[in-house]
Amino acid sequence: MNTFGKMFRMTTYGKSHGAEIGVIIDGCPSGLEVSLKEIQYEIDRRKPGQSLVTTQRKEKDKVEILNGLIDGKTIGKPIELRILNEDIDLEGYKELEYKPRPGHADFTCYKKYGDWYAFDKTGGRETACRVMAGAIAKKLLKKYAIDILAYSIEIAGIRSRKSYYKDFDLTKLERYKEIIESNPVRCIDEGAARKMENAIIKAKEERDSVGGIVEVIATRIPIGLGEPNYNKLSAALYFGFGSIPAVTGIHIGLFDRIRMHGSEINDRFYLKNGEVKTKTNYCGGILGGISNGMPIVASIGFKPTPSIAKEQHTVDLEKIEETTIKIKGRHDPCIVPRAVPVVEAMMSLTLADHMLLAGYIPKYL
Repeated sequence: MNTFGKMFRMTTYGKSHGAEIGVIIDGCPSGLEVSLKEIQYEIDRRKPGQSLVTTQRKEKDKVEILNGLIDGKTIGKPIELRILNEDIDLEGYKELEYKPRPGHADFTCYKKYGDWYAFDKTGGRETACRVMAGAIAKKLLKKYAIDILAYSIEIAGIRSRKSYYKDFDLTKLERYKEIIESNPVRCIDEGAARKMENAIIKAKEERDSVGGIVEVIATRIPIGLGEPNYNKLSAALYFGFGSIPAVTGIHIGLFDRIRMHGSEINDRFYLKNGEVKTKTNYCGGILGGISNGMPIVASIGFKPTPSIAKEQHTVDLEKIEETTIKIKGRHDPCIVPRAVPVVEAMMSLTLADHMLLAGYIPKYL
């Protein structure tokens, strides 16, 4: 299935090693001002070849707007965005034909679809489509003062000393954004960022890879998004984040609360200027699958990139015999830094969808 969302829907198409990738966004209200520059900015944050800690595949990732906008505004019709692939190289995969890479989707895709190159369906390049659609969703949410911020909080076991639940100031989001974009691992803690970068480079030199965790925050969320029992906002976020390649774990709120007592983690209600707030936000802004007005906080774990250059054991599915492989080509030694804008995109897309479902956003702006 290539479509995500109920009212604010994106449908992705294309292949990592094909001519193009693209996305069609349906359900966006008319009258929203969107510039190509804004979309390109988000894509540039995700594109390959940014630093030594990412894949060295060279793609300009130049976004084209094909349909859905007139004079820089949405017109209520489907929006189509496209990127042409330039640095296509399947040579590194030919030696792997019928030899599934350990930890990768080669084996399951081949068995399901009967086509060796069906693994292209699961490749990380597809996430560029999500980021393009997410840029539209993020701009729509901005009209309602909703801000989205994601960053690396752990890579290769190195933990940031700053996160939402530790030494975080919601009034400094713009400053945090500057810090995040100033280092190649996209971490708020500049000291930890240097250690993370060194750990990734070390793994790369050892022909290996590392994983990590991205934390994402959405601020100024209205109360009432999501419905029990089968349209919970939390469930939609789990689905959205879980659809990102390489995601292995998702948690909303403070993960450590599973080890605490209820008396410790129950968020106490209080009144502030006549409005109900909570002193803490261990629940991550969602109660019973419904937003409670506090910031939504989630952490998403990413496994180490399975495509590594070390020799690994596998099976030749054509000859039906055990063998070994050495993977060539260009792969991220750690997917976490480039996953940050993808996580922001999936948060934005999910919230835009639920804002429309709940009637907070009209069809005409």
